[in-house]
Amino acid sequence: MLSVLSVSWRYLRAFIIIYLCLYAGNGISSLLPLTIPGSIIGMLLLFSLLALQILPVHWVQPGSHLLIRYMALLFVPISVGIMSYTDILSAQFGPIVVSCVVSTLMVLVIVGVTAQRMHKGNADE
Repeated sequence: MLSVLSVSWRYLRAFIIIYLCLYAGNGISSLLPLTIPGSIIGMLLLFSLLALQILPVHWVQPGSHLLIRYMALLFVPISVGIMSYTDILSAQFGPIVVSCVVSTLMVLVIVGVTAQRMHKGNADE
């Protein structure tokens, strides 16, 4: 019984921390004049807490593993919701494909150039 309570507490603690960071990010987002989503700010807040070792990793690990394990399942409602907009998607198919291709190429080029510059800078030292 103690083991079940211990495991349950670990999952509960992990989800509480993740949701607190999410709600803090939403609160910060509402105060900022920029339009950065609160979920992104919350994720950066959680990352900062973990990177600065203010928050132990093992506190968040059980909940994060569970969310990552079922991440594909969490995208199903969004995918089904998009299906109600097939008329708009089919009408705008060309611009959507062009923007996806261009943004992918931009990311590849920027990451490649940045990696080469960083690698070249490390080789000189």
